[in-house]
Amino acid sequence: MAGNRDRFSTATRLKQLGERTAAHVYRSQSRRQVRRSRLTGRAALLVLVLCTLVVALAYPMRQYVSQRSEISEQQRTADEARQRLEELRDEKARWQDPAYVKQMARKHLHFVQPGEIGYTMADPDAEAEERRRTEHGAADRPWYSNVWDGVDKADRPDTD
Repeated sequence: MAGNRDRFSTATRLKQLGERTAAHVYRSQSRRQVRRSRLTGRAALLVLVLCTLVVALAYPMRQYVSQRSEISEQQRTADEARQRLEELRDEKARWQDPAYVKQMARKHLHFVQPGEIGYTMADPDAEAEERRRTEHGAADRPWYSNVWDGVDKADRPDTD
């Protein structure tokens, strides 16, 4: 009977051990599910907060970037204006010099000093180009050329 009792008690012990192990596994799975659902809720809240921040900051960041580009464009325009102002001041200073004024009058207006002889030379290529243009019909040229030629002819005195 003692052997039977040992065997029975070992089987009972194994049964109890199996039940305890099953209960332990069940409890740990329940805890994981509880823990997992809690983390999922926290993660969802975190994602919601992050999305809200991204949406809330997207428009101001876009405005900031566009204003920075506008500022840099305005600075570039101001730098160009300063450079143009300097060029104009230099040109004004040159025009204050009588020698420069004489040089420009000689160059552009063909002025000569008293006692000098001025020569004007005709460019044969330019005359040939002018003849070629007037020989072509009105259909070969743009309309505005015809209009300007008409105005030029009207202003010329008749040379019959």
